[in-house]
Amino acid sequence: MPREALYYETADTELRCILCPHNCIVREGSSGICGVRKNNNGVLVSEIYGEITSIAVDPIEKKPLYHFFPGSSILSAGTKGCNLKCPYCQNWNISQNLNTKTSFLKPQDIVRIALEHSSPSIAYTYSEPGIWSEYILEAGAVAKESGINNVLVTNGFINPKPLEDILSVTDAMNIDLKTFNENVFAAIHKGNLKQVLKTIESVFGSPCHLEITTLVVTGINDTIQDMRDIISFIKKLDSSIPWHISRYFPAWKYNHPPTDSDFMTRVYEEASQSLKFVYCGNLRGSNIGSDTFCPSCGNLLVKRSGFSSEIKSLYRTGEKAFCRKCKTQVNILI
Repeated sequence: MPREALYYETADTELRCILCPHNCIVREGSSGICGVRKNNNGVLVSEIYGEITSIAVDPIEKKPLYHFFPGSSILSAGTKGCNLKCPYCQNWNISQNLNTKTSFLKPQDIVRIALEHSSPSIAYTYSEPGIWSEYILEAGAVAKESGINNVLVTNGFINPKPLEDILSVTDAMNIDLKTFNENVFAAIHKGNLKQVLKTIESVFGSPCHLEITTLVVTGINDTIQDMRDIISFIKKLDSSIPWHISRYFPAWKYNHPPTDSDFMTRVYEEASQSLKFVYCGNLRGSNIGSDTFCPSCGNLLVKRSGFSSEIKSLYRTGEKAFCRKCKTQVNILI
């Protein structure tokens, strides 16, 4: 359902979209890089307002969010389109295929579905939620009124003002940090690394819970220096920010071999020396980097198997969580 977009400027017969750092000039009848924000007779419209490609109730660990109400369920919904062009995109059939079939859900409908499934949170995910901002702001406000949390799984490529607005209704984000190499980010992903880093810093400085994910992709970012740069960046912000490293498998236009498992293990072990919470994903047949341990005493706090979690040794006082053994406060919401 087309809806007039937020975040654009008018210049004669052209429009400038200022939602994301591409700041696309959108001429009459055309769309920006994301493919879903169109100049319609001098008005920028979002063609994806309320348009859903996928919706499902997931374990929250699947997002992945390991420190935001572990063991809970989350209603996940996504639309189509993306403002980056990662050739290995795992969800390319909805992020890059604008002909994907959609169904319309009003903001009240998606909140009703969450309530019917006793889901305490809604995740805007699957494709890039940042380009869905008009819908997220409205659905997010309705969700908050109903006591439901809002979660974004995002590439973080968004301008400061839209981010500020989205943060007003968002309780948690998992942000993709695809590489720390500016040239690689520009050439491969068609974006600007500095803007993503600014987003991460802004979210960290807000009340919103933050976790970071890096898909380690063969031939793109699978160098120890790239990983060390990311580790250093996270450590400077806060060593207690959870970092998820995930193993890549061939998808869409990219057919390099899956990420070397030994390299994943090396990154995990090295990162664990600097960061308090490091997790591994897609390491089939291995449980390395699944559980959460107290960074002070090593006590097992959360036990995981696949996407299921069991809280073993945490207690809560107010909104803060603590290790039952040594009483250390930990960065987990329970």
